[in-house]
Amino acid sequence: MGRAEQREQTRRALLRESRRLFAAEGYGAVGLAQIVDAAGVTKGALYHHFDGKAALFRAVLAQVQEEVGRHVAATADAEPDPWDRLVAGCHAFLTASTGPDVRRIMLIDGPAVLGWREWRALDEAASARHLADALSLLMETGVIPERPVAPLTHLLSGAMNEAALWLADSAGPGDLAETGAALTRMLESLRA
Repeated sequence: MGRAEQREQTRRALLRESRRLFAAEGYGAVGLAQIVDAAGVTKGALYHHFDGKAALFRAVLAQVQEEVGRHVAATADAEPDPWDRLVAGCHAFLTASTGPDVRRIMLIDGPAVLGWREWRALDEAASARHLADALSLLMETGVIPERPVAPLTHLLSGAMNEAALWLADSAGPGDLAETGAALTRMLESLRA
């Protein structure tokens, strides 16, 4: 195996193991020694790839957000109708965000570790942009009335993030279905 391949393998191991640990224990409870032991590498190898624990977490968060964003986009893009794409994408986000690792890394530790502004910028790049694009298209085609897109995007995104946090802690077997139905009703209220 060449050096570049070995470096990439080390980076992947660090991301995989730190993601597992951050999801299970939370950012604050995980130390660098624990991460390098789990990945089977040295601290020097970690510092070769990342400036420290926060930089490693940032990379894990970006990976999680990218995966959720791809899932949401694929689900939405499977729908031929723009309205159905919006609804399917919102439901896909809600469902994907309730996974314990996604919830912990993306919704709880993300804003706490990186700060609200940086977390928001990553969220914007990963998924909020798609929501804004979908809303803009629906306005352009007259499906929903023209209104400022940014506030509406932030309101919907915030509502879905809060619902995902609540769902991750709820114990009711019908909570996801009920929340999905409430989300659909909320989205329907936007229609012209």
